[in-house]
Amino acid sequence: MPINQPDYDAVVVGSGPNGLAAAIFLQQQGLQVLVIEGKDSIGGGLRTAELTLPGFKHDICSAIHPLGVNSPFLKTLPLEQFGLEYIYPDIAAAHPLDDGTAAMLTHSINDTARHLGADEQAYLKLVRPLVKNWNGIAPDILGPLHWPKYPLAMARFGVKALLPASVLAKIFTGTPARALIAGMAAHAIQPLGNLTTAAIALVLLAQGHIKGWPLPKGGSQQIANAMAAYFKSLGGKIETGIFISSMSQLPSARAVLFDVTPKQLLQIAGHRFSWIYKKQLEHYRYGMGVFKVDWALNEPVPFTAPECRRAGTLHLGGSFEQIASSELSTSKGNHPEHPFVLFAQQSVFDSSRAPDGKHTAWAYCHVPNGSEKNMTRIIENQVERFAPGFKQCIIGRSTMNTRQMEDYNPNYMGGDINGGQLDIAQLFTRPALRWSPYRTSAKGLYICSSSTPPGGGVHGMCGYYAAKRALKEVFKIGIKDIG
Repeated sequence: MPINQPDYDAVVVGSGPNGLAAAIFLQQQGLQVLVIEGKDSIGGGLRTAELTLPGFKHDICSAIHPLGVNSPFLKTLPLEQFGLEYIYPDIAAAHPLDDGTAAMLTHSINDTARHLGADEQAYLKLVRPLVKNWNGIAPDILGPLHWPKYPLAMARFGVKALLPASVLAKIFTGTPARALIAGMAAHAIQPLGNLTTAAIALVLLAQGHIKGWPLPKGGSQQIANAMAAYFKSLGGKIETGIFISSMSQLPSARAVLFDVTPKQLLQIAGHRFSWIYKKQLEHYRYGMGVFKVDWALNEPVPFTAPECRRAGTLHLGGSFEQIASSELSTSKGNHPEHPFVLFAQQSVFDSSRAPDGKHTAWAYCHVPNGSEKNMTRIIENQVERFAPGFKQCIIGRSTMNTRQMEDYNPNYMGGDINGGQLDIAQLFTRPALRWSPYRTSAKGLYICSSSTPPGGGVHGMCGYYAAKRALKEVFKIGIKDIG
């Protein structure tokens, strides 16, 4: 064996969707890759467990996957051959209102628009071009800042995407359409008056019409399981139960990719970084946290609006003004009595999630980073607002505050599931201002977590782009742009 031959070509620390995506892409190029996971099971935000009662399967973090099924990288992988099956609810998302009606997002852009009444044409004008151009511009939207492949189409998207959601909503006159925008934009986990909050709304609306908002049969863990199985089929290796806190714990490798956020990266490898890079990581900002509740239920949730009973995802918060007010208040350190609640009812569509005749439900609301306040009553009141009788359906519950979320996954600093504040200041420069955001200042060390572009969500694109950079710089392997 040659002197100083490394143990592996590359080591990936962390087995979330981005870590697994990076490992797969590297292994596909014929390299020898090791994934190291701190927990006893793989997955990061892709885990499913019996949190409430026996036989009730709950997604611990991510639940619905519009970007997972339509990710430019993940959709190239044969994950269905490794057990992954997506289920598509009749209605991707519904947004109930206090008058008993609901706005809804369906696969049909025409049906969605028609349901918005007077705002039908405005909706079509806004969303139809993005749906038409999505496949061409998706790698640019879900990637680092660079010259786009289709500059005109990207510019048309960018003009609207850079807007605050509060400005975007002004193109609509009716409460349903404005509320629909608010619920979509609230996924950004920041005030709706912030620049770029329109971007997440537009992307999520487009996904509903292109592929839908599916849920994995059996739980989100199945995505991680399929990715890991495919990775192993290529010759990759995974070791679990090894929490990395120091570079000295790692085997030798030509490249190391970290699926961690800046705080952990500094702890592990800070001594290898330049002074200016360390300072940038130290000033990285984390965003609002989440308080999460899972329920075991005797029956399906009795939503007043019939559309809500057919939707996989519910946005609970009322009008645009009410949601905007609650998000702004939370960003200022408060705990509103009527927060925006993201709600999913997987068992309505996937009978494997609960015993016969029983159901599960999943929800979270946004809270100040590091909050330990119990928001169970407030969240359940918000569900009850749109589904009278909901509380009587509950036979078990499990809750997680921000500290418990961070204990479950150290990447969720203070309960921030987006890997850092995703505002205009950190949209393309996360985690630091560099020519490539995936490169650290140390040769051969890369960051591939949601703290890099394009940010949070199950899409694997952070891992894909970090691996692509490592392939070029360390292994001198040039890869054609995806898409």
